[in-house]
Amino acid sequence: MRLTRRTVFAAWLAAFALPGRAGSYEDFFTAIEKDDVVVLQQLFARGFDPNTVNPKGVPALMVAIRGPAPKTVQALLKQPGIKVEARNPQDESALMLAAFVGNLELCMLLVDLDADVNKPGWAPLHYAATNSHTAVMQFLLDNFAYIDAASPNGTTPLMMAAMYGSASAVKLLLEGGADPTLKNDKDLSAMDFARQAGKAESEQIVAAFLRGRRAKGAW
Repeated sequence: MRLTRRTVFAAWLAAFALPGRAGSYEDFFTAIEKDDVVVLQQLFARGFDPNTVNPKGVPALMVAIRGPAPKTVQALLKQPGIKVEARNPQDESALMLAAFVGNLELCMLLVDLDADVNKPGWAPLHYAATNSHTAVMQFLLDNFAYIDAASPNGTTPLMMAAMYGSASAVKLLLEGGADPTLKNDKDLSAMDFARQAGKAESEQIVAAFLRGRRAKGAW
């Protein structure tokens, strides 16, 4: 048989491929897509890394959360060495995604595994406030989330709630001690965000808190 460059390379690849890896990458992410924990457990038993990232650089855990693939999420979290603070290319964490979709149970599991409640930059509380997931917001605050966390452009969770969330989310943050006088890099406050979004009720709530601060001599 005549040896070509292609056949030599194929022979080399077969000789040096890690056991259990050939084809496993595709099988792994197909299993996540189908939420097939049987295949996943087989791959883990063969030594497959649960922290593997997909072609876009997104860790498997975050792929499963976005799926959603709830059984896969649970299986991944039970794997020794799972990195709950691995980030995607947008610097998002698993806890941020769980907060964004309002999955309180998953947020609790991630925090138990030492997920960073106060991730620098955009934080889980920003994401929970954006979609008005008040139960998750309260949980994060109860676990010492910084209520006035500033994003890279100075936006706080209160501003996100005022722009995209509900009046109840705005009220929860204000009652929790959020500062309504803060402004972002564009010199916009929570009041400005609410006004721009046409959130009249949220605007009124912020205005009431501002009046209360002035009455007490706080500026």
